[in-house]
Amino acid sequence: MSFAHRHLLGIEQLKPQDITTILDLAESYVDLNRQAAKHADVLAGLTQINMFFEASTRTQASFELAGKRLGADVMNMSMQASSIKKGETLIDTALTLNAMHPDLLVVRHPHSGAVDLLAQKVNCAVLNAGDGRHEHPTQALLDGLTIRRAKGRLHRLTVAICGDIAHSRVARSNILLLGKMENRIRLIGPPTLMPARIGEFGVEVHEDMAEGLAGVDVVMMLRLQKERMDGGFIPSEREYYHLWGLDAEKLALAAPDAIVMHPGPMNRGVEIDGTLADDINRSVIQDQVEMGVAVRMAAMELLARNLAAARTP
Repeated sequence: MSFAHRHLLGIEQLKPQDITTILDLAESYVDLNRQAAKHADVLAGLTQINMFFEASTRTQASFELAGKRLGADVMNMSMQASSIKKGETLIDTALTLNAMHPDLLVVRHPHSGAVDLLAQKVNCAVLNAGDGRHEHPTQALLDGLTIRRAKGRLHRLTVAICGDIAHSRVARSNILLLGKMENRIRLIGPPTLMPARIGEFGVEVHEDMAEGLAGVDVVMMLRLQKERMDGGFIPSEREYYHLWGLDAEKLALAAPDAIVMHPGPMNRGVEIDGTLADDINRSVIQDQVEMGVAVRMAAMELLARNLAAARTP
């Protein structure tokens, strides 16, 4: 099982075979996580530090659980009360971490490129848990695993990504991953929430939900990221839901067996109807959460293997 990367900083650096390698290994961890005894020892003796400069529930809990199930010593650093707040630079933080000799460093940061900068300065494997509007690679990988398990494949599907594309690192990572795996990608949303030069990504862009959802296999809804907005990007939440929120009437335009996804947290009644989000026949949102632990276990195992090989004299 070949995976020739020291870090997992983004989907952009991965080849299709790298993606398949992670997902194939993650399948075995889905099985492990459904057993009564969920423990493995592939990270035994290794130290994992989770540094979240932004608040997180799902991603931080998922990485912590993944590390503990693989036998790592896991430490969560509270960055809201850290020395960064006292003026310490990111480089000084990296030097401090080096002195602690961690093996795996999981980082979420509000600024694009900050995780890559840390990776250049530390002597361990770094996993990007989301950096600004740049990338969120493990989210795209868990979405890929969810799609593959639900549809039986991860290629030549038509996938609609709907909503706040402009502020979404999840959208960017998914566009990269789905593109590498030969899928047709449609982006749907208001022009105010589309990034500049989005057409260069090899995607279709639609403003109208009816047009964009026609016949799609996967409908991926995105959260309105109001914390990243500094102006009037939408007229009102009520009008946004009417035009771009997913409900049963709009979903009926997709393929009859289309699945519904959302990376969470959800704003029910804003980007998705609550009843639809809970529909076990169409929604795979809870499956995404489950796949997240398995994918992060797989990614950490592969990086730990490379770390061990690099340290072997």
